[in-house]
Amino acid sequence: MTTLLIVALLAAALPTPAPDAAPTAAAALDPANAARYAQLALACIDRPWPYKSERVLTSAESVRPPRADHPVFYGCFDWHSAAHGHWMLVRLARLYPDQPFAADARVALAAHFTAERIAGEIAFFSEPDQKLFERPYGWAWLLRLATELRTWDDPQARAWAQQVAPLERAIVERLSAYLPKLSYPVRSGVHPNTAFALAFALDYARAVGDAKLERLVVERSRAYYLADAACPVTYEPGGEDFFSPCLLEADLMRRVLPPAEFSSWLDRFLPGLRPGAAAGLGNLERPAQVTDPTDGKIVHLDGLNLVRAWTMRGIASALPAADPRRARLLKLADAHAASGLARVASGHYEGEHWLASFAVYLLTAPG
Repeated sequence: MTTLLIVALLAAALPTPAPDAAPTAAAALDPANAARYAQLALACIDRPWPYKSERVLTSAESVRPPRADHPVFYGCFDWHSAAHGHWMLVRLARLYPDQPFAADARVALAAHFTAERIAGEIAFFSEPDQKLFERPYGWAWLLRLATELRTWDDPQARAWAQQVAPLERAIVERLSAYLPKLSYPVRSGVHPNTAFALAFALDYARAVGDAKLERLVVERSRAYYLADAACPVTYEPGGEDFFSPCLLEADLMRRVLPPAEFSSWLDRFLPGLRPGAAAGLGNLERPAQVTDPTDGKIVHLDGLNLVRAWTMRGIASALPAADPRRARLLKLADAHAASGLARVASGHYEGEHWLASFAVYLLTAPG
């Protein structure tokens, strides 16, 4: 059976430089900043070096240039950053179809989203020694990309969705096999975080009508997190975090629980949100400070501020308008957004190859 025939069968199985001014914390994304962010992705998705590979090397022959392993996602320093860079270009072209950058994005995406290139990505994931590759962070961003393509009523996007579909299905299968074996969630402030991946997977499942995956994600989310209380906010952040484990968990559970149940759960989980609570929210009360934007790990904290902002807004969206916790979260979100958005385009590739995607996620609220 040929590779392209395999691709077709898998597709059929799917369920139906620095800106002049950063956007303000409360603003939606305006066309000028959308163009600046798009240019950051366009400048990196075809840039193969520098590159950080996560390939498991099994022999001298397995030492290959990134594009040989990843014909689509070979740029932007690493696979996952390339994946969410592609998502950002799709998102921006969808939201700003008449802007000049949208045409450039379409040309770049059309060159990458071909059956042959996607088959090359699948071939890499099919190697037995690569089964842990990008689990679960890169998987989650691939599903976010698929969600964007599958929900965009556009002829070219529909064609791209069909091309990406086999890789999408492969990721769903891997995630579905992995979650039942994961006895305990990974509560990391970086890529392995379980709650982040579950939130994106749940959004995907609901958007495309994959009821089986939705049931699995909801069941595992409840098993992992329903009994949690008093999240240790004083432990955050770690010096290299771009995730808030506490906020990511709450942002997941507002997707999983009915509003009243979520409100009660949140009261137990983040008691420092209560009006007058003595404990407060620790370092979640103030944006993280980046001392060196040229350090690829320290600059993670710029991303943390953006993630804190979008999770705070997400959590607030699940609370009643009169709930005082909602107003507090929104105020904190604005402070974190202002800090993060001011540093997206720093002129340093360590941050510029990925931060714009986080900014677009924050400002356009796809989740």
